[in-house]
Amino acid sequence: MPDPTLRLDKWLWYARLFKSRTLAAKLCQSGRVRVNGNLIGKSKHSVCQGDVLTFPKGRHIRIIKILKLGERRGPAAEAQTLYEDLEPPQARSERQDLQNADVRTAPVAERERGTGRPTKTQRRALDKLRNDPDTKVSENYP
Repeated sequence: MPDPTLRLDKWLWYARLFKSRTLAAKLCQSGRVRVNGNLIGKSKHSVCQGDVLTFPKGRHIRIIKILKLGERRGPAAEAQTLYEDLEPPQARSERQDLQNADVRTAPVAERERGTGRPTKTQRRALDKLRNDPDTKVSENYP
């Protein structure tokens, strides 16, 4: 009897690596997923136990080894038993540090109370100051 197989997009969805099967299928069709080192261009590609998947997830590259195929999209605890994360521990800790730090929030510029929103010219001047510290801006605008 041949090894049981499962569609790649279904397995990614079962393992809760993607929120929906549509997102998993889009990634598979983008041609950025590798199964055992080979680029895959279709979501219908079959995977089996022991296959190693490499794909981008956000800013990071995920390396996953398939332990089980699964039969349904169950709870998270069940989904974590379907795979082993082969990502280096150093990269994993860096990713967790980035998730814990509020890197995504930019500092808010302070303005005097009652001055209202900046005008278009003032906003452009502020943008120039933020992007290029060597830019000279007229003294009329903050």
